[in-house]
Amino acid sequence: MSDLQKLKACAYRIRRFALRMGEVQGQGYIGQALGYADVLAVAYGHALKLKPNDPKWEGRDRFLLSHGHYAIAHYAALLEAGVIGEDELESYGSDDSRLPMSGMATYTPGMEISGGSLGQGLAIGVGMAMALKQKNNPAFVYNSMSDGELDEGSTWEAAMSAAHHKLDNLICMVDINNQQADGNSNEVMGFEPLADKWLAFGWHVQRVAGNDLAAVLAAFDTARNLKDKKPRVLLCDTLMGKGVPFLETREKNHFIRVDAPEWQQAIATLDAQFAGEQA
Repeated sequence: MSDLQKLKACAYRIRRFALRMGEVQGQGYIGQALGYADVLAVAYGHALKLKPNDPKWEGRDRFLLSHGHYAIAHYAALLEAGVIGEDELESYGSDDSRLPMSGMATYTPGMEISGGSLGQGLAIGVGMAMALKQKNNPAFVYNSMSDGELDEGSTWEAAMSAAHHKLDNLICMVDINNQQADGNSNEVMGFEPLADKWLAFGWHVQRVAGNDLAAVLAAFDTARNLKDKKPRVLLCDTLMGKGVPFLETREKNHFIRVDAPEWQQAIATLDAQFAGEQA
């Protein structure tokens, strides 16, 4: 099996894990989990240096979930990576679970920060990247954030600071799905031309089709192997609900409530699609 085939299988399992967790509560940020699964598959199936049995290993790469409401997607990736066990999946969002609906570092192994107050992750990532350099630790900091966080001034302050300090150990991934709780992202606060803005702030920029695994894989490798003294950003254009057509076409799928039979329908659709790709 090729590396790309392995990553396709990884992305499929991340989507399936997320749907199973969503079924537990009957609702959740499933559109984001399905849309971002390919990026997470490359991150956890290829790029990140981790020890699943030692989440606090000092040499690990740090993955920051700035958009804490994507926790269901992150848990699915942590399940796939072996950091947490599949036996915990059914506890998602329940009292005393290690998998709360919004990501919290105090609860979940592999969760580096408590995200969710949007616009904070990149600033924390800047601090972590600076600290790693001071320790001569070669680890990378990967900050994952939503396009809605581009509305926050703190994001751009952090971006400027990262370039000023030449943080070439900092990689930021922005999920551009063009949806926020209040509607279309570009209508809430237009952010284009986005690549030009990050370039102007001194970053190495790649804009990539976030559901094209080969393109995402190449972008991650480029970001990690660059020799210039710049922070790196991957602008990932994704489709909410990717892999489940009836969720892809929902007008509003920032937070989804799905009728009970539809969860199994969604899983069956995903299974059939994956099986067809493997045939």
